[in-house]
Amino acid sequence: MYYGNIKKYDIANGEGVRISLFVSGCTNHCKNCFQPETWDFAYGKPYTKETEAEILDFLKNDFCKGLSLLGGDPFEFSNQEELVKLCKKAKELYPNKDIWAWTGFILDQDLLDGGRRHGPMTDELLSYIDVLVDGPFVEEKKNIQLAFRGSENQRVIDLKKSLAQNEIVLYLD
Repeated sequence: MYYGNIKKYDIANGEGVRISLFVSGCTNHCKNCFQPETWDFAYGKPYTKETEAEILDFLKNDFCKGLSLLGGDPFEFSNQEELVKLCKKAKELYPNKDIWAWTGFILDQDLLDGGRRHGPMTDELLSYIDVLVDGPFVEEKKNIQLAFRGSENQRVIDLKKSLAQNEIVLYLD
C-alpha cells in the first residue's frame, strides 16, 4: 500500500483534532475529485511499519480525538489489509479514540456482503470504523456548506449503530 499524505493536527476530516492518513489508489475517478493524483495506486510513499508507528504514536496524545482514513479510497482491495492492521492496533491501544473513513463506494450497495467492494478484509475493517462517509463525489450535487462531505449524495453514517441495527443510521443529516 502507498499513501499520499499524513496530516497531523487535522481539524477538517472528522470531529476534533485528528491524524489523517490519505491512502493511494482509487478506481472511482469522480469528476473534479479534489485529489486526483491519489487515484494512482503507487502515488506517494510506501506504507511501512515506521508509517504505522508514526500514526500510532501521534494517537497517544490526549488532544488527539482519533484517526481519519481518506484517499484515494481506503476500501480499495489493495488498501484493506494494511488498514485492518492499523485500525486493529489503534483500537487495542486507544479504545476511546474514534476512527472515521471516507469512501466513494456505497455502504449498503458495495461494502456489505455481496457488494462489489466486499472482500476478505472488508467486514473486519468496517468493524473498527465509527463514522463512515460514503458515496462518490458528484459535481452536480456539490455543496460547500455540508459538514465532512463535498456533495449532497454523500452520507455521514454512524457505522457502529448501522451495523448493529442492520440499517443505515446517519451520524449527521
